[in-house]
Amino acid sequence: MSSSNQKLPPKEAGIFKKVVRSYECKQYKNGLKFSKLILSNPKFRDHGETQAMKGLILNCMGRKEEAYDHVRKGLKNDIKSHVCWHVYGLLQRSDKKYEEATKCYRNALKWDKENVQILRDLSLLQIQMRDLEGFRDTRYQLLKSRPAQRSSWVGYALSYHLLRDYPMALKVMAEYRKTQSPQGSKPDYEYSEMILYEVQLMREAGKSEEALKHLGSCDSHICDVLTLYEMKAGIYLESGRLAEAELLYRDLINRNPESYCYHEKLEQCVKLGTPEERLKHYQALQVQYPRSHVARRIPLKFTSGETFVSLLDAYLRRSLHKGVPSLFMSIRSLYNDPEKVRAVGDTVSGYVDSLQSCSLFHPNDPGPLEPPSTLLWSLFLLAQHHDQCGDQPRAVEIIDRAIQHTPTDVQLYMLKARVYKHAGDYLEAAKWMEEARSLDTADRFVNCKCVKYLLRVNKVTQAIETAGLFTREGLPPLQTMDEMQCMWFQTELALAYRRMGRLGDALQKLHEIERHFVDMVDDQFDFHTYCMRKMTLRAYIGVLQLEDTLRHHPFYFEAAKNAIEIYLFLHDNPSAKTGGLNGSAENESNLSASELKKLQRKKKKAQLKAQAKAQEDKKENKPHNRAEEEKKAAEDKKESKFDPKELLAVEDPLEEAVKFLVPLQMLSRDRIEPHLLAYAIYSRKRKFLLMLQALKRMRTVAPESGGMHSALADFVLEVESCRSELPEPVQVVIDETLPLLTGGRDLSDLNRYFLAKNQDSLEHLIHGAQVLYRLHPEAKDRTVSLITNLSDGLKNRTLKMCTKVQQILRSGKFGDCSEALKLYEQSCHKLFPLATVFWEGDPKEVPNEQLSENPPGGQDNIKDECSGGQEN
Repeated sequence: MSSSNQKLPPKEAGIFKKVVRSYECKQYKNGLKFSKLILSNPKFRDHGETQAMKGLILNCMGRKEEAYDHVRKGLKNDIKSHVCWHVYGLLQRSDKKYEEATKCYRNALKWDKENVQILRDLSLLQIQMRDLEGFRDTRYQLLKSRPAQRSSWVGYALSYHLLRDYPMALKVMAEYRKTQSPQGSKPDYEYSEMILYEVQLMREAGKSEEALKHLGSCDSHICDVLTLYEMKAGIYLESGRLAEAELLYRDLINRNPESYCYHEKLEQCVKLGTPEERLKHYQALQVQYPRSHVARRIPLKFTSGETFVSLLDAYLRRSLHKGVPSLFMSIRSLYNDPEKVRAVGDTVSGYVDSLQSCSLFHPNDPGPLEPPSTLLWSLFLLAQHHDQCGDQPRAVEIIDRAIQHTPTDVQLYMLKARVYKHAGDYLEAAKWMEEARSLDTADRFVNCKCVKYLLRVNKVTQAIETAGLFTREGLPPLQTMDEMQCMWFQTELALAYRRMGRLGDALQKLHEIERHFVDMVDDQFDFHTYCMRKMTLRAYIGVLQLEDTLRHHPFYFEAAKNAIEIYLFLHDNPSAKTGGLNGSAENESNLSASELKKLQRKKKKAQLKAQAKAQEDKKENKPHNRAEEEKKAAEDKKESKFDPKELLAVEDPLEEAVKFLVPLQMLSRDRIEPHLLAYAIYSRKRKFLLMLQALKRMRTVAPESGGMHSALADFVLEVESCRSELPEPVQVVIDETLPLLTGGRDLSDLNRYFLAKNQDSLEHLIHGAQVLYRLHPEAKDRTVSLITNLSDGLKNRTLKMCTKVQQILRSGKFGDCSEALKLYEQSCHKLFPLATVFWEGDPKEVPNEQLSENPPGGQDNIKDECSGGQEN
């Protein structure tokens, strides 16, 4: 019962019930009308619960300020009402203030301890915030209040599962199952899911035998037969009962011969040792399943020599005859072995020569003749082979032959675009991808590829128009892409804006991506009650585990990394906060006094014009009535767009960068990039212990990386330059930890050792050379010779690394290197003849010069010692 002292007479109490019912049915106007009937009575104008319900309804209508005013008044007038506290918690939850909402719910329970709705809402917040112990206690209260409801038992068991208290979770499920039985002869999917969930609990608890026994006793009630076989087979394999596991995995392969997982598990069951035994095993499977692609593909992994060549020949012939465009992707993993790479090239080249001369894979083949499409797909595969090997000019020649053979095949033009992209000619790549799109304007995939390639050459307007061909008619493409959470598009658009210097627009897109992940986390609310009600518990556990690691996704990693880099650039270049809106981003310090004054007047005039236009638009768009106002408020709440100007004019860019950094440190700690970014941030904040922490984490993740070496050198030099300013405890920690990182060497010896150890890696030589120049500026010639080394035995001699060296030489970090730069570009042009970045002449004349891999706010603008590079 409520402890409220404000009791309504029967008539008004009936009206109040109508208010609640109107809210539940989303009849908000009726709810306001009924609440007005109560509050207009002078005797009940201060009735707290009615005021609170009116505020809740107003909040649903988008009138948030009025809603909070009414709820706070209601709470003030009746502070002992569980309804007022509950409503206040609902408002806080709608604003994602989950901790405040939890406090409100707990206050509500003080006045009504057994209110089921409040307990349910509290449990939802607790599982959302991963307050697992509080969730367990709340589910226990719900179980005591509603022991006859299935969700009460399931939620209580689930709370122990999440706390890894498997025995207690199994005990609760066993007690509940005593009260349940399958309904008649019809399949009971919910009862089946409950049994499978119990088996999952037993397996996680390490009780394999009990899980197997439970499956055996209840297998007739399990509807998901595939999962039943997979669970049984997995338990048999874990328990060492290989004969039983083999039978089940053979049955599973019979159901799905294309599952790599089933084949790998079967290999473990039959204990195949030598390659000959494995080959014999798969040859038997090929006879049993002649259409199985996997049974023919797996032997290519472990065979070699003549055996590999014969198996490869049979595998390729079958796919080329059928015309499988994805053939190269199925053999791409073989390219880690140089011998197999040569075998693939020789085999496919032989096919092409023979097919052109006699329409057979080999002149000695008995026939019949191959169709013309076989030559087409052989040329297609050969071009992909040369592209993978880095011989893009040869790949272009071959794909041109394929296009001459069949000029209407979209795949050929897409491959040609991809080859030019790998070769470093992004404009030509975009041109050919647009050509591919024009051949099939109804293909969404080709359209998306074309959009991506256009964005990579900064043709933003054309890319947006092209994307709009497949978006909702009548709405701007950017709005539709945001609503669809199309993060690949927003990422590419943000990178294009960075290259163009429009840092505010880039930050807008990156924050939109971050908002998508926030929305995904909030969407959990839709599953907390549904999954327990429908018994989809195994899927629910998977969803919770996915949400806990959601920001480990590559989309978030890329967005956070780019946002951090831009904020670091804004910290280092405060003038970019004004120039980064229109792409100019010029350094005002290079302007004369008259030019600077003229620029400031121009900016002020543009600002006043924008303010006047905004006020005029506000007058024109002013709602004419309350209904339009409510609708507009709801739309504004839904859109909640980010303003590029506000994002760019942030007061403390480093604090904004830390917000993006924290999830990366938690969920991507196995990668070195978050720790390099952490070092870059904290070195600017002069937080030496946090810099040291980042170095220790780098050492754990990638102790031999060039970024780690550069950051360590920077740390040593920074400490030496300001040791006297450091507090004594900080000095003590640094003196104890630093020798463990440097191995007891001084910085010069450490760098010599690093260069000698990694003399065959261009990436490491770049970092070592930069450290060498910081230590010994007089050693410029040796520094330049280190990074301009292009010998054949060098690792990482890629277009990306060579472009990075070119940028370093152009930047003037090693002084005037114009002669060395000219010679280096000539050498790189021989290695990468299609890469426009190494064209001779004025760089401004090079179309692709705008596609620099280090745009404003890029890695090169952070700190060289923390540069991880970025591939566009």
